[in-house]
Amino acid sequence: MKVILKETIEHLGIIGSEINVAKGYARNYLLPHNKAVHATAQNRKLMEKAKTKFDLQIAKEKEFAEEMAKRLDGVVLTIPAKVSEEDRLYGSVQVRDIVDGLKTKDIEIQKRMILLSEPIKELGTYKIPIRVYKDVEAEITVTIVPQ
Repeated sequence: MKVILKETIEHLGIIGSEINVAKGYARNYLLPHNKAVHATAQNRKLMEKAKTKFDLQIAKEKEFAEEMAKRLDGVVLTIPAKVSEEDRLYGSVQVRDIVDGLKTKDIEIQKRMILLSEPIKELGTYKIPIRVYKDVEAEITVTIVPQ
């Protein structure tokens, strides 16, 4: 089913783009939550008229994301963890631990922004990429130390 997005949705597209999604997803989520409209000729015309408004909103979102990326770049986060005698972690450091550590530095991000492929299970220093916006990424340094 073809729909036109009324807001930017990660993994789908940016505001104003026409995409093809499953009928159930459109009927049960996108349309009832007013996140998209049917891709009809009339709605296309309305979206073209609102294109400048969308372009301004995209520019604002990107500008905010770039500011956030500058703020995140170079952040060093130290996370203490329980270790055994062989310096192996008892558990692991996960995305939520990184989010909580950033909150202590007054940086609010969502868990889905952190691109951690697998939990950290050893002591050391790691470079963790954070996707702030579609094309904007920052990198923080996470150091795992014994507690």
